[in-house]
Amino acid sequence: MKEVLPAVNLVIPKLIVGLGNPEPKYNQTRHNIGFAGVDTIANIWQVSLSENRKFKAEFGESRRPKAGKIYLLKPLTYMNRSGEAIRAVLDWYKLPPSSVLIIYDDMDLPMGRLRLRLSGSAGGHNGMKSAIAHLGTLEFPRLRIGIGKPKNFTVESGEPKTISHVLGKFSPTENQLMAQVLELVVGAVELSLKQGIEKAMSLYNSRTITENSGYKPPL
Repeated sequence: MKEVLPAVNLVIPKLIVGLGNPEPKYNQTRHNIGFAGVDTIANIWQVSLSENRKFKAEFGESRRPKAGKIYLLKPLTYMNRSGEAIRAVLDWYKLPPSSVLIIYDDMDLPMGRLRLRLSGSAGGHNGMKSAIAHLGTLEFPRLRIGIGKPKNFTVESGEPKTISHVLGKFSPTENQLMAQVLELVVGAVELSLKQGIEKAMSLYNSRTITENSGYKPPL
C-alpha cells in the first residue's frame, strides 16, 4: 500500500511591504533599503505605486503566475508607525498576518546578505516593533537585508553612531553591491510566491554578494 504523505501548507505572501521613511532626504539611505526593495520589485513587475490615503502608504497590485493577486506597500507614516498602514491593508482585504512579507534593513547582517524568516522578534528595529504591535503577533514572514555595522562600532559607542549609520547614504561602491542584493531580493520574493517562503529560505539565506560578484539566480 502506497504511503500517503501529509499535505504541506506553503506560506505564500500576499502583501509585500518595504519599510522606510517617506521624505526625499531619506532616499537611498541604509534605513530605506526596504523601500528600495519594493521599488525594485514594482519596476520589474511594471507595477505603478501610487499614494493611497486610506492605507497611509504608496500602494500597488499585480497578478503573478501561480500566486494570483499580490499587493505592494510602502508605508508613508514614518518608520515607527509602519504598522498602521500594514494593519489597514490586512483589514481591508481580510488577509491574515501570515500573508505579510516585510522587507527591511538589518545592521546585524553584513552587506551582501539576506535572511528570510517565517517569524521572529523586532530585533530593535522600530518599524518592526510597530508592525508586531499592530499585527498582534510575531508569526509573519520577514526578509532582512544586511547593511552591516558602522566602522569601529562598539556597544559603548551607543545610539548616536547607530542613527548616523542607518540614516547615512550608501557609498558609490556600496550602491553597486546593493543593486545586486536587490536583484537577489526580487529572486527570493518571486520564489516565495511560487514555492513558499521555506523553499526561498533554503536557497537564499546562504547566498552572499561581494564586490564585483555576479548574481546568478537559482535554477
